Amino acid sequence: MENSKDEKLYRHIVESSTEAIIIQQDGMFKYINPAGVDFLRAASSEEVIGKSVFDIIPEEYRELTVRHSASLLDQNKPTGIIEKQLKRFDGSLCDVETNCTPVLYEGKKAIQSVVRDITKRKETERTLEKVSKEINTLSAPVVPILEGVAVLPLVGSINSERANYILEYVPLKVQEQNVHTLISDFSGIYELDEMVIQCLFETSAVLGLLGVRSIVTGIRPQIAQSVVQLGADLSLIQIFGTLKQAVRELVLNDSFVSV
Repeated sequence: MENSKDEKLYRHIVESSTEAIIIQQDGMFKYINPAGVDFLRAASSEEVIGKSVFDIIPEEYRELTVRHSASLLDQNKPTGIIEKQLKRFDGSLCDVETNCTPVLYEGKKAIQSVVRDITKRKETERTLEKVSKEINTLSAPVVPILEGVAVLPLVGSINSERANYILEYVPLKVQEQNVHTLISDFSGIYELDEMVIQCLFETSAVLGLLGVRSIVTGIRPQIAQSVVQLGADLSLIQIFGTLKQAVRELVLNDSFVSV
């Protein structure tokens, strides 16, 4: 960069910034502001300058970083915000979002990166994802009632997230428990939209491919109307009015005499 009033003003702004700002050139650190030194947990800027930028990039992100750097310099356009992890000088990992821009530094092409620590935000997101998964597990339990027979009691509202979880989770639990007949009881469900209905019937289709018999009970009239309007394939599903009726039929069936 030319030594000018504009450059001095720019450097003052960068030096005063509370965000980590790094300039790299040919894969080496050429500049880092005080906030960047603190962020990387380095002793000083001298500890950083001249080091390879790959010293702070975990192995799984190196190929991606090389591609982004080459594309940025070739196209001379900013990358936009990219989320990844960085490794600080003390060895700790942190989640960050970076915004990289091509610049000229000492007369040569370089990359300026603004780095924001989003570790707390990502931890919160992971915690919410874990809690959501646990809630879905509790709201879609596969409960054994006879040898090889289990009930999936569906209660409350089912949104697309919960329906997709059922599609992914239930077949796995059925296989784990050696279930050959699954009764999905809808008596606790008052409303379903078309997308959710489709997802639930896809679950029955998947179970059918696994050799699992699907029985549905407790469908309310308004839900039955929605199913008919959707044109869902009911050929793989046996339907009973109540869970009690379905269990009674299974117990009386010859195939359950040995139970």
